[in-house]
Amino acid sequence: MIDFLANYGLFLAKALTIVGAVVLVIAAVGAVSGRNKKDSGDGYIDIHSMNETLDDMEDALKEAVLDKDLYKQQQKDEHKQEKAEAKARKKALKKGTATAEPERKRVFVLDFDGDIKASELEPLREEITAVLTLATEQDEVVVRLESPGGMVHSYGLASSQLERIKRHGVPLTVCVDRVAASGGYMMACLADKIVAAPFSVLGSIGVVAQLPNFHRLLKKHDIDYEILTAGEYKRTLTVLGENTEKGREKFVEDLEDTHNLFKEFVGEFRPQVDLEKVATGEVWFGRRALDVNLIDEISTSDEYLMNACGEADVFVVRYEFKKTLQERISDMSIKTADSLLIKWFSRITNVRLLAK
Repeated sequence: MIDFLANYGLFLAKALTIVGAVVLVIAAVGAVSGRNKKDSGDGYIDIHSMNETLDDMEDALKEAVLDKDLYKQQQKDEHKQEKAEAKARKKALKKGTATAEPERKRVFVLDFDGDIKASELEPLREEITAVLTLATEQDEVVVRLESPGGMVHSYGLASSQLERIKRHGVPLTVCVDRVAASGGYMMACLADKIVAAPFSVLGSIGVVAQLPNFHRLLKKHDIDYEILTAGEYKRTLTVLGENTEKGREKFVEDLEDTHNLFKEFVGEFRPQVDLEKVATGEVWFGRRALDVNLIDEISTSDEYLMNACGEADVFVVRYEFKKTLQERISDMSIKTADSLLIKWFSRITNVRLLAK
């Protein structure tokens, strides 16, 4: 038992020393470079072909399921066919009888996973900029959108980014697998076509604001709180000050104006929607959303894109920010801490088993 305690104490001391050292390094680096985190906006576009991914998956499944000899024969036949086609093409080029192959449609897939601040806006704007350097009216942009909504100004800007695609004349499709509500639907309604899963949540065309007020608590403890403003409506409702009925009325008036702007926006891009019926702040599941014209088609994004691969070259486009030194060290420290915890639990478990 004494040996166990000694070994455990030694191991714990080593672990704490390593973790402490890592934390100190991170803190030091953060003090020097933390202020510049992602300020430069430097990053890179990562692109991969969904067609190739599906082909690799199909090939892997064939290799696992088919008879070994049959699989090899299929591989040989496919290779032979590709070689023959390439040879025929080369021969036709020499004779000058080759005809230009029709250009395949291209589908560019972007992902937006929105939070209350629409934090994914920064990579989205870079992705759209990259795609618009090449995309034409014959291509298509598909946005896999997930968002319950959030800040008006943030989602307003995110919607404006999608509007760039429409102004460029490129068909825009939005796929919703789980939720596109409130600000999320503000983005989705810009699409030429909205595709949603059967039980995804859509709509919530409304505006909400809520805040606590601690004025009575402060008053109870004889604490004064003063707000000095210039302009009658510079401040309407506050968290710590005393709210007035006039201030509440103005606040509600502003909410109603924002709601009207939201309804006008949806009406502009989806004129087939009965705003009196749907702009109530309610939400609809996918199947019901189709009935009220909030969406155009019931399908998952997986099914939609898999079908697209049959007739087009599908590319998933993602803008990745370059990690700062602080972030790289942070990632390394997390991995180190995880490894230490695994070793620690493993050691304790082994010791307990031995003790029994």
